[in-house]
Amino acid sequence: MVRLSNFGYDPVGAPTCLRKQEVGKHGLNAAQPYAKAEGCVRDDPPRADKLQKGWAFRVGTWNIDSLTGRSGELVEALEERRLDVACVQETRWRGSGCRFFGAIDKRYKLFWMGSKAKTDGVGIFVAEKWIDSVVSVERHSERVLVLKMVLGDCLLNVFTVYAPIR
Repeated sequence: MVRLSNFGYDPVGAPTCLRKQEVGKHGLNAAQPYAKAEGCVRDDPPRADKLQKGWAFRVGTWNIDSLTGRSGELVEALEERRLDVACVQETRWRGSGCRFFGAIDKRYKLFWMGSKAKTDGVGIFVAEKWIDSVVSVERHSERVLVLKMVLGDCLLNVFTVYAPIR
């Protein structure tokens, strides 16, 4: 245990670094309720630089209730909203795989995982300009899919999870 000034004992270790807006908010780190965040707070300049240069990445999610016969409509909606990655649930497709949808220069690649019974199913659409950034796709089940992308010096993990209420 580490002694943290007059705040008590920290059961885990040294104070966790928090962003400025998180300092003083209770319950953000349940393992360290008394952590003193002074001195750890930083502006995180690499992220600020990317945002100032116009670097943007848009992610969305959509429970589509069935992808069969709706792929064209869905790709048009993704393009209209300028999404780079879109997670979809209830695709109701069998098996697993990947496939392109849309017109050239406006295409999306879908990575999906479905069940044998054409129920459930999840997928992730990735805009054509980001396809080379995909480093792995982990298909855990027809309800969980994880896509890993490298964006600059950052690793982005995109999860799509379908948890129906039955």
